Amino acid sequence: MTLLELEHVAKGYGRGSRIVLADVSLAIDPGEMIVVWGERQSGRSTLMRIAAGIERPDMGVVRFEGRDLAGRCGETLGGGVRYCRRAFRRDWGLTALDQLVASQLVRRVPRSTAQTNAWRALERVDAVSCATLVATDLKVEEAVRVAVARALTSDPSLLVIDEPTIGVDSTRRDCILKLLRSLADEGIAILQSTGDGTGLLGADRTLALGKGRLSGELTPDLAPVSDLARHRLARGAGGGGVA
Repeated sequence: MTLLELEHVAKGYGRGSRIVLADVSLAIDPGEMIVVWGERQSGRSTLMRIAAGIERPDMGVVRFEGRDLAGRCGETLGGGVRYCRRAFRRDWGLTALDQLVASQLVRRVPRSTAQTNAWRALERVDAVSCATLVATDLKVEEAVRVAVARALTSDPSLLVIDEPTIGVDSTRRDCILKLLRSLADEGIAILQSTGDGTGLLGADRTLALGKGRLSGELTPDLAPVSDLARHRLARGAGGGGVA
């Protein structure tokens, strides 16, 4: 069953004077990792927000598990979509652990359960060492990992993340991408955007966004496709994660 569907989605700003998305259609299956590449102001961030239900399209339909996301808003949508934000709310507490717990308390998760979920999520993204650190003082890579952990506490079926590697040191970018790939291997669909070829590692499909439209499956020269090829071979043999 298709998890997320976008059908002929269009979006403009300035009373339609600036068309960002003209006619975008996309389908994502469970456990699939899709990366949308686009230049600055190509509309990739708008596409991510619309796909997660954060923003409504002017035209077209967005469905999650067959249900229309129109009229919904917030970070957790459709019972399983999670839009991953790197920013932290000061009123949710000082530390990274506070942030993860508070994000669950607002969903009326019991505190003891929320704490257990938080620790488990931090361990899953290799960020246990960040638990007692001030969230707003985290390094960029740490902030990304904690943001992903916060998303995982809601047990999403789909994680939408806009430019997860932006600002991350070049020597650490692949670590973030391999983390996302491993989540996809566990069955969580990943939809992410990138502004350069280095953000394509591990993708099942890479799509280009330009002039408001998505096109093809790309394998740019800059894309490190060796890991992806190994990943596909492993999946075909019944294997799991990325080395």
